[in-house]
Amino acid sequence: MPKILEILVNPNPHLRQKSEKVKAKDVHTEKMHEFSLDMAETMKKKDGIGLAAPQVGKNIRLITVSAKDGVLIMFNPKIIKKSFLKNWEEEGCLSVPFYFGEVRRHKSITCAFIDINGRENKIKASGLLARVIQHEADHLDGILFIDKARELKKIDEIDIKS
Repeated sequence: MPKILEILVNPNPHLRQKSEKVKAKDVHTEKMHEFSLDMAETMKKKDGIGLAAPQVGKNIRLITVSAKDGVLIMFNPKIIKKSFLKNWEEEGCLSVPFYFGEVRRHKSITCAFIDINGRENKIKASGLLARVIQHEADHLDGILFIDKARELKKIDEIDIKS
């Protein structure tokens, strides 16, 4: 049964470290399989649409992303193609609660990764999925959306509860 992991909040130093690649042999371990499922469950329970391993205290190159067919678990994601066109959209982050801001990202991307079964894979993504993959990939390099955001806004915790 997957467990809910604690999400680290800025300015925790784990969030600013560059993450290590996951070795191919480690992708297949029961421990890594369980951890990736814990990440997926944590993302869903915390109402996130993406989560990177550094956000739960592990500086490894692993992200989970909510996609139309369910949760996508991506080891060593690498964006290999980016559209020329970019757009500004509002973003938030589980590790930077109560803040939102507009971030400029590529409208579409192609991302290579290793799936939960250890197979090399590629995904072409556009719109929100492309944005989420780029946001989570930034986490793997110690970059937070607030580093790129314009018009950063803080909402009151009271606003959320009412």
